[in-house]
Amino acid sequence: MRLKKFYSSREVSTLTGLSARQLQWWDARRLFAPAIAPKRTPAGGFTERRYTTIDVLELQILGDLRRRGFSVPRIRNLLSVLREEFGVRLYEVIGEGETPALLIKGDQLYVRTDNGLFNVEKPTQALLVDGEELSLRPVTVRERRRRSSGSVKLSRSRRQAEE
Repeated sequence: MRLKKFYSSREVSTLTGLSARQLQWWDARRLFAPAIAPKRTPAGGFTERRYTTIDVLELQILGDLRRRGFSVPRIRNLLSVLREEFGVRLYEVIGEGETPALLIKGDQLYVRTDNGLFNVEKPTQALLVDGEELSLRPVTVRERRRRSSGSVKLSRSRRQAEE
């Protein structure tokens, strides 16, 4: 991936698996705002949303969480807890060896800090952990696999016609 200063909604959609409509909806609902918001043009249209590299990184994580079944309210809560309780943005807690770190086990998210392990749902109470942390995995950015042109599924009628 070539790093750029700003990415269009179309580029972000390709990189994250989120649709341009989802990005627009998330912006309208103040879940995740672009770095450069759309503005009305003299011709009556709008300019395109623009996202930074950090925004793309965070949206890749959020897209992965959506595919895992996390609801929009849970994602909103995650972003709010990270910002208000721990004073960090999502990109600061992803990856291995980070402190604080965002960890996942099944459908539960945890934040590990120097002060302990916290469930994102109840961030004010540190958890007592007895070897359980070993099964927690750090949340990391995974590159989306792109479909290769050789793996296109043919319809039944096209397969029969080619045979």
